[in-house]
Amino acid sequence: MDFKRLGLGLGVFSIALGVTELFASKRIARALEAEGSEGLIKGFGARELLAGANLLAAPAVSTNVWNRVAGDAMDLTALGAAASAHPKNKAVWGAVAFVVAATVLDVVTALGLDRESGKMLPAGR
Repeated sequence: MDFKRLGLGLGVFSIALGVTELFASKRIARALEAEGSEGLIKGFGARELLAGANLLAAPAVSTNVWNRVAGDAMDLTALGAAASAHPKNKAVWGAVAFVVAATVLDVVTALGLDRESGKMLPAGR
């Protein structure tokens, strides 16, 4: 698997997601029944833009992908609060599923980059 290429793809994805969160924060907040949280959503968008820029500049650096994993944890925390407040909101659960899938891809990519750079021993050793 080409983890550097995955890192680059995650960078492009982060930029797209960050732009969406910055420019559609009201629509996102409305869908998640989180009106009044537009500033938080824009903050998450800014974080995504920074993560994307770091990955575009250095897609093979695992630390940049681990930073995305930390951002995913923040996203899941915020979505957990939204799910608790509105447990029947399908948009919230869709967002949770989306972030969980992105987290899995981020972790796989970060571990692969760590393995390639020698930061961790290959499996089975």
